[in-house]
Amino acid sequence: MAIPPGSEASLPTAIKKIAPQVLAVQEVDHFLPRSNSVNQIQEIAKAMKAVDWAFAPAIIGTPGEKWRALKDSDESIITAASKSQAGGYGIAFASTIPVTAYERIELGRSLVGMPLLVPGGEDGRGKPKFIYVQDEPRVALVAHLENGWSIISTHLSFVPGLNVAQLKKLKRWAEKSAAQTGNKVAIMGDLNLPKSLPVLGSKWNSLVTQNTYPSWGAKIQFDYILTKDSVNKLKVIPTTATGISDHLPITVEIE
Repeated sequence: MAIPPGSEASLPTAIKKIAPQVLAVQEVDHFLPRSNSVNQIQEIAKAMKAVDWAFAPAIIGTPGEKWRALKDSDESIITAASKSQAGGYGIAFASTIPVTAYERIELGRSLVGMPLLVPGGEDGRGKPKFIYVQDEPRVALVAHLENGWSIISTHLSFVPGLNVAQLKKLKRWAEKSAAQTGNKVAIMGDLNLPKSLPVLGSKWNSLVTQNTYPSWGAKIQFDYILTKDSVNKLKVIPTTATGISDHLPITVEIE
């Protein structure tokens, strides 16, 4: 979820539209000047009355500007118990269901960038244009929930091939974790893979099939909720544009 600078006041309204019990978010800022130096996932957690939240910085600094990879001295998972106010950017998770443990998975990055077609204008609705974009380190944040589910939040690389390799790594990790913990596992996030590629040739299922990007006229699906486990009672919640992201949120209800 990309939150433009100055839009923090609309965060509570956006979260109330979705009304989630668990929420996996991507492109999250943590005390960055461009987003008024707030802890965005903490603000999200307050709006949804979450009992737990966590932020996994992919980088320290601002993407597209000045940033660096994490050092051993940096906190790799920031929670309510942390004191870090280091400006960073990454992925996050919030839950009204208690979390028993968090884990972080390093996914690496492409050393070579590529030209991407991006919407123009300050509001993202202008004429699309190509810009050369460098990849940043990619990570996954795992939340083991008290109810027997483990949720993996991630934002994969936009570089073709690498994103597939990253997803395969997450699937292998998920299957091993499920065998060890007995939990069911879901992978949620922006996978940068279109046309249901995340489930082709595998035993995994996409719980939602709908276009998610761009939010003002979605023509492609980049965002998924994946699970290898069978889900007996599943309800797909109609998409609601939040007004603060260029992606549409996807939501499912599972008994």
